[in-house]
Amino acid sequence: MISSEDQLLWEDYEISRNPEIREKIIKRYLPLVRYVVGRMVVSPPPGLDYEDLLSFGVIGLLHAVEKFEPARGFVFQTYAVPRIRGAILDELRKYDWISRTGREKLQKLEHAMEHLLQQHGHVEDDKLREELDMDEASYRELLEISERSFVVSLDETFSYGEGEVDRGDLLADTASLQDEVMERREEYEWLYQALQELSEREQLVLSLYYAEGLTLKEIGAVLGVTESRVSQIHGKALMILRTKQAL
Repeated sequence: MISSEDQLLWEDYEISRNPEIREKIIKRYLPLVRYVVGRMVVSPPPGLDYEDLLSFGVIGLLHAVEKFEPARGFVFQTYAVPRIRGAILDELRKYDWISRTGREKLQKLEHAMEHLLQQHGHVEDDKLREELDMDEASYRELLEISERSFVVSLDETFSYGEGEVDRGDLLADTASLQDEVMERREEYEWLYQALQELSEREQLVLSLYYAEGLTLKEIGAVLGVTESRVSQIHGKALMILRTKQAL
């Protein structure tokens, strides 16, 4: 339930539309933007970075603050999250960075992964490259395209923790969170099992990116590899999980 402090804040803003109160509300809910970005399977296209995603999310937060009607009984977080996520996706979809040829290659990659998973239960780089009949350079380029193709939300595919914002920082409705955990238990169990079947490096990249909130560049520094290599590992891991889910 909404706290009395929040309720008074919203009531004051609804009556006065005071810019100072609006600023207080925005600052109070800014962690929600970082939370949403942390739960999205999003790789910024060339020219954008993690900070750009946050700025897109802030636009969604601003719209949510303006449109929110406390009298309807909704918790603001429940109302704001899809609007923050939608604002980020709307901006990213303006960047058509994957060509038609690239999309055709991604379909081949997905089919090759599906074949290997059905045969062996896991996907190794050498086997996948052989299945695709690609040289090393072309294969790595395809993995980077794959990584950039994931402009979707974790909530729309699978859940991976709660990002880098503590649950308390989100001012969340505890009852709603408990209900969600119960409803998605099977999904969590499936994801946990699927993650265990990834390589240790793939698991580490996903953990550092989604749970710890590191950028691809920062992960590269941790692992001692280039940002490009992290992008390839990230793209392959996400494609494996998505393919596993479709089987």
